[in-house]
Amino acid sequence: MPQGILQPGKIPDPIEHGTLWDTSIEVQDNGNLGKIPTVFVEEADSQQDEYRETERLLQRTPSFGKTVKFILPPITIEDNAPQEEEMQFFQAVEDVLGGRGYSFKHIFHSNHWIDITDDKLLRKKILRPGRGEDSRPLPGQQVTVYLMGILEDGNLVEKDPKLSFVLDEGDVIQALELGVRSMQLGEVAFLLTNGLYAFGLLGRDPDIPSDASLLYKVTLLEVRDKPSLVALTTADRITLGNQKRECGNFHFEREEFRSAMHSYSQALTILTPNTADPLSSEEEEEIREHRIKCLNNLAATQLKLHHYDDVINSCNAVLEMDTDNAKALYRKGKVLSERGEYEEAMSILKQALRVEPTTKAIHAELSKLVRRQKGQPEVTKSLVTNKVLLIGAVVAALLSLLATFILVQDT
Repeated sequence: MPQGILQPGKIPDPIEHGTLWDTSIEVQDNGNLGKIPTVFVEEADSQQDEYRETERLLQRTPSFGKTVKFILPPITIEDNAPQEEEMQFFQAVEDVLGGRGYSFKHIFHSNHWIDITDDKLLRKKILRPGRGEDSRPLPGQQVTVYLMGILEDGNLVEKDPKLSFVLDEGDVIQALELGVRSMQLGEVAFLLTNGLYAFGLLGRDPDIPSDASLLYKVTLLEVRDKPSLVALTTADRITLGNQKRECGNFHFEREEFRSAMHSYSQALTILTPNTADPLSSEEEEEIREHRIKCLNNLAATQLKLHHYDDVINSCNAVLEMDTDNAKALYRKGKVLSERGEYEEAMSILKQALRVEPTTKAIHAELSKLVRRQKGQPEVTKSLVTNKVLLIGAVVAALLSLLATFILVQDT
């Protein structure tokens, strides 16, 4: 029985708080899994053939290169006394597993589970039926679920009595997106997911390892239309906008840049105030600060994807609100330098340096710009590596000649 309760919680904002002065613009697009339809597959005529095919799917590494949707990383809360609902959850798990310990393998092969996806890597077992087909949630609707989830070693890694999210907005793992979409209001079900529809090869630090399968117990508590942005208060806008920005930060750290860009764009839409509702000076300042964070993070993501025009637009939007924003100046100067607009790039990077004179990334970009103006080759990692290899080859050749000379002298 696990010793701690894990709940979804906030993650730090490494992008805005200074650790992402990223000087690399290499693109690593992990791809996009796309929308996978909810498909219910009939049982195969031959159970043995189905077993072999499922075994083949389980033995490969299906999540390599795939984009992962997620629940925000958890905060560990010390609680040595398991709650009653946890004890009931683990009892239900033991009943379903049938005394095999915490082994999920046989569930992927079982004929008593429903296939949600046609690759048989996301499955469901209904514990209590819902209120009928008409009560199923639709894409774009907001749902609230009671959620618990464990790894195959029995470790509890998810617990949320009232998790709310909007379907198809990418705020939870795809197992929950697709699984909840297949449920009816009031339904209670187990969802078993392979790592492909969970946290992929990267896992989720510190509690979910690479390519881990998870078993969830989900109760669909509520289905309702997504709240209108017009009806949101400023405080609600800020809260929701920050949640979307945190989603973007998590995607960025996983190098899922397109998903990060989507989350940041959603955050900016939410943080655009309704002109019909006048804001106080304090509210205006708070909205401005949050929009600057989102725009800076969006620019960093666009830079990774080489969307240079968009980077300039995002940086200009920041600089309209904060003329001395070092991150916006740095990224705009970097793009102008890449485009060969050296004079303007030099002016902007010098301005960034005056704002933050100790930031190494700005110094490095200015040095690169000076070399470009002089027509000198850029000092890249590959160039340094080639020089080291060349020096090594020369040294090896000299040592060989020396050894040959010594041998000749001895004879």
